[in-house]
Amino acid sequence: MTQAPEPAPPSSLSLAGKTALVTGARRGIGAAIAAGLAAAGAELILMARDAALEDTLEAIKQNGGGQARVITADFADPAAVEAAATEAVAAAAGRPIDILVNNAGTIRRAPAASTAAADWQHVIDVNLNSTWAVTRPVGAAMVQRGGGKIITIASLLSFQGGITVPAYTASKHAVAGLTKALANEWGPAGVQVNAIAPGYISTDNTTDLRADAERASAIRDRIPAGRWGRPEDLVGAAVFLASAASDYVNGHILAVDGGWLAR
Repeated sequence: MTQAPEPAPPSSLSLAGKTALVTGARRGIGAAIAAGLAAAGAELILMARDAALEDTLEAIKQNGGGQARVITADFADPAAVEAAATEAVAAAAGRPIDILVNNAGTIRRAPAASTAAADWQHVIDVNLNSTWAVTRPVGAAMVQRGGGKIITIASLLSFQGGITVPAYTASKHAVAGLTKALANEWGPAGVQVNAIAPGYISTDNTTDLRADAERASAIRDRIPAGRWGRPEDLVGAAVFLASAASDYVNGHILAVDGGWLAR
């Protein structure tokens, strides 16, 4: 009798049995990452400003995921976001959150000298303060359990200054610093904290840039890959950083930019 072959060991990129919380998952990068994590085997919790997530939920199902749980919170209100994240941690006691993807973000464009105080505060609240508001309770639970993966969406403007986006640049530099600070504190507890810095990606945040034919062409011409990125281009990096394959990667800002920073 022929002996049955031994089952293949699970891939180090598998997320089977893991639960992932993704913020800002209604469209763009967040929606693509949520679907990609589902394809790798994760169950999803989605946190968004409203519950209109039909397209994302359908993409998760098409990628083999089950019915994702949806949590709503206004990312311009960090206190509300922290309350929602704390509730999610408590509700997930039987199935803890293993992976956190901080994707929610916004941008407001104006010359620095004419940037309104309200616009500055809005961007800082959404991009930085609400990132912290989610990460603190979720990360604390991971530290207590002795493991977890935290991924924050940074930016090329975590390294560069940009123009007419002072609050966005400040927030993304801060996100990079927070990533390193938390990696230092939480790494000894088995929690890896990293970030992905997307290049120029075709999303709502870059609509104005892509509508300016001259600026869009200049950006594309600088990218060695020869094209703007797509949200799906971030999925591989997210799955890697969410999986056991990245267990010795901590405090790193991974650029996924088609080669922009190499120019």
